[in-house]
Amino acid sequence: MTDFFDDLCIDDTYDLGAHTFSRDEILRFAEKYDPQPFHLSEEAAAETHYGRVIASGWHTASVFMQRFVATLKASEERARADGKTPARFGPSPGFEKLRWIKPVYPGDTLSYSQKVTGKTESRSRPEWGIVHSDMLAHNQDGELVFSFKAIVFVERRGS
Repeated sequence: MTDFFDDLCIDDTYDLGAHTFSRDEILRFAEKYDPQPFHLSEEAAAETHYGRVIASGWHTASVFMQRFVATLKASEERARADGKTPARFGPSPGFEKLRWIKPVYPGDTLSYSQKVTGKTESRSRPEWGIVHSDMLAHNQDGELVFSFKAIVFVERRGS
Protein backbone atom coordinates (compact mmCIF):
# COMPACT_ATOMS: atom_id res chain seq x y z
CA MET A 1 0.00 0.00 0.00
CA THR A 2 3.01 2.28 0.03
CA ASP A 3 3.61 1.90 -3.69
CA PHE A 4 4.01 4.97 -5.82
CA PHE A 5 1.44 5.68 -8.52
CA ASP A 6 3.92 4.51 -11.18
CA ASP A 7 4.32 1.11 -9.50
CA LEU A 8 0.65 0.29 -9.01
CA CYS A 9 -1.03 -2.09 -11.44
CA ILE A 10 -4.63 -2.67 -12.34
CA ASP A 11 -5.99 -5.60 -10.28
CA ASP A 12 -3.47 -5.10 -7.44
CA THR A 13 -5.40 -6.16 -4.35
CA TYR A 14 -4.66 -5.25 -0.75
CA ASP A 15 -5.95 -7.11 2.30
CA LEU A 16 -7.11 -4.54 4.87
CA GLY A 17 -7.87 -7.05 7.60
CA ALA A 18 -11.02 -8.32 9.22
CA HIS A 19 -13.40 -7.24 11.94
CA THR A 20 -16.04 -9.17 13.89
CA PHE A 21 -19.13 -7.16 14.80
CA SER A 22 -20.39 -7.87 18.32
CA ARG A 23 -23.94 -7.19 19.42
CA ASP A 24 -22.77 -4.73 22.09
CA GLU A 25 -20.61 -2.84 19.59
CA ILE A 26 -23.49 -2.64 17.10
CA LEU A 27 -25.82 -1.27 19.78
CA ARG A 28 -23.25 1.28 21.04
CA PHE A 29 -22.61 2.59 17.53
CA ALA A 30 -26.33 2.78 16.76
CA GLU A 31 -27.16 4.58 20.00
CA LYS A 32 -24.56 7.22 19.24
CA TYR A 33 -24.72 7.60 15.45
CA ASP A 34 -27.62 5.75 13.80
CA PRO A 35 -30.51 5.27 16.24
CA GLN A 36 -32.88 3.44 13.92
CA PRO A 37 -34.97 0.79 15.71
CA PHE A 38 -33.57 -2.22 13.80
CA HIS A 39 -30.06 -1.24 14.98
CA LEU A 40 -31.11 -0.75 18.60
CA SER A 41 -33.43 -3.55 19.68
CA GLU A 42 -34.07 -7.19 18.93
CA GLU A 43 -37.81 -6.60 19.42
CA ALA A 44 -37.98 -3.75 16.91
CA ALA A 45 -35.72 -5.56 14.44
CA ALA A 46 -37.92 -8.68 14.67
CA GLU A 47 -40.74 -6.66 13.13
CA THR A 48 -38.67 -5.77 10.06
CA HIS A 49 -37.55 -7.88 7.11
CA TYR A 50 -34.13 -8.17 8.83
CA GLY A 51 -35.61 -10.28 11.61
CA ARG A 52 -32.94 -9.31 14.12
CA VAL A 53 -30.53 -6.49 14.98
CA ILE A 54 -28.12 -5.50 12.23
CA ALA A 55 -25.10 -3.20 12.13
CA SER A 56 -25.56 0.25 10.72
CA GLY A 57 -24.15 0.62 7.24
CA TRP A 58 -22.26 3.64 8.55
CA HIS A 59 -20.73 1.33 11.16
CA THR A 60 -19.44 -1.01 8.44
CA ALA A 61 -18.08 2.03 6.57
CA SER A 62 -16.39 3.38 9.71
CA VAL A 63 -14.70 0.05 10.34
CA PHE A 64 -13.54 0.05 6.71
CA MET A 65 -11.87 3.44 7.26
CA GLN A 66 -10.24 2.26 10.48
CA ARG A 67 -8.89 -0.86 8.74
CA PHE A 68 -7.69 1.16 5.72
CA VAL A 69 -5.80 3.70 7.84
CA ALA A 70 -4.30 1.02 10.12
CA THR A 71 -3.12 -0.99 7.10
CA LEU A 72 -1.65 2.10 5.44
CA LYS A 73 0.16 3.09 8.65
CA ALA A 74 1.59 -0.43 9.14
CA SER A 75 2.71 -0.53 5.50
CA GLU A 76 4.45 2.84 5.86
CA GLU A 77 6.21 1.67 9.03
CA ARG A 78 7.43 -1.51 7.27
CA ALA A 79 8.72 0.51 4.33
CA ARG A 80 10.64 2.87 6.61
CA ALA A 81 12.07 -0.07 8.61
CA ASP A 82 13.32 -1.48 5.29
CA GLY A 83 14.98 1.87 4.46
CA LYS A 84 12.41 2.80 1.82
CA THR A 85 10.44 6.00 1.45
CA PRO A 86 6.72 5.24 1.18
CA ALA A 87 4.60 7.09 -1.34
CA ARG A 88 2.38 9.82 0.04
CA PHE A 89 -1.37 9.54 -0.31
CA GLY A 90 -3.10 12.79 -1.06
CA PRO A 91 -6.68 13.85 -0.72
CA SER A 92 -9.62 11.96 -2.09
CA PRO A 93 -11.93 13.92 -4.36
CA GLY A 94 -14.71 11.56 -3.32
CA PHE A 95 -16.23 8.18 -3.90
CA GLU A 96 -19.09 6.67 -5.85
CA LYS A 97 -21.61 3.86 -5.68
CA LEU A 98 -21.61 3.23 -1.94
CA ARG A 99 -23.60 0.02 -1.48
CA TRP A 100 -24.76 -1.95 1.54
CA ILE A 101 -25.58 -5.20 -0.18
CA LYS A 102 -26.37 -7.56 2.68
CA PRO A 103 -27.08 -6.96 6.36
CA VAL A 104 -24.31 -7.45 8.90
CA TYR A 105 -25.52 -9.36 11.97
CA PRO A 106 -23.90 -9.71 15.39
CA GLY A 107 -21.09 -12.25 15.13
CA ASP A 108 -20.45 -11.61 11.43
CA THR A 109 -16.81 -11.13 10.45
CA LEU A 110 -16.11 -8.84 7.53
CA SER A 111 -12.88 -9.07 5.55
CA TYR A 112 -12.04 -5.75 3.93
CA SER A 113 -9.97 -5.25 0.78
CA GLN A 114 -8.97 -2.73 -1.85
CA LYS A 115 -8.65 -3.61 -5.54
CA VAL A 116 -7.04 -1.14 -7.96
CA THR A 117 -9.32 -0.71 -10.97
CA GLY A 118 -7.79 2.24 -12.79
CA LYS A 119 -5.11 4.92 -12.91
CA THR A 120 -5.20 8.44 -14.33
CA GLU A 121 -2.29 10.86 -14.59
CA SER A 122 -3.16 14.20 -13.01
CA ARG A 123 -2.97 17.03 -15.52
CA SER A 124 -3.19 19.77 -12.91
CA ARG A 125 -0.74 18.15 -10.45
CA PRO A 126 1.92 16.24 -12.41
CA GLU A 127 3.60 15.04 -9.19
CA TRP A 128 0.46 13.05 -8.39
CA GLY A 129 -1.60 10.37 -10.06
CA ILE A 130 -5.22 9.42 -9.40
CA VAL A 131 -5.92 5.84 -8.38
CA HIS A 132 -9.38 4.31 -8.75
CA SER A 133 -10.23 1.36 -6.51
CA ASP A 134 -13.05 -0.92 -5.50
CA MET A 135 -13.30 -1.04 -1.72
CA LEU A 136 -14.95 -4.27 -0.64
CA ALA A 137 -16.11 -6.19 2.42
CA HIS A 138 -17.04 -9.88 2.36
CA ASN A 139 -18.61 -11.74 5.25
CA GLN A 140 -17.39 -15.04 6.69
CA ASP A 141 -19.37 -16.89 3.99
CA GLY A 142 -17.56 -15.04 1.21
CA GLU A 143 -20.61 -12.92 0.34
CA LEU A 144 -20.05 -9.32 -0.71
CA VAL A 145 -21.85 -7.15 1.85
CA PHE A 146 -20.39 -3.66 1.36
CA SER A 147 -18.66 -1.81 -1.47
CA PHE A 148 -17.81 1.55 -2.92
CA LYS A 149 -15.60 3.01 -5.64
CA ALA A 150 -12.82 5.19 -4.27
CA ILE A 151 -10.65 7.81 -5.90
CA VAL A 152 -7.42 9.01 -4.27
CA PHE A 153 -4.34 10.98 -5.24
CA VAL A 154 -1.08 8.99 -4.92
CA GLU A 155 2.39 10.45 -5.22
CA ARG A 156 4.35 9.73 -8.41
CA ARG A 157 7.91 8.43 -8.21
CA GLY A 158 10.56 11.14 -8.20
CA SER A 159 8.21 13.99 -7.31
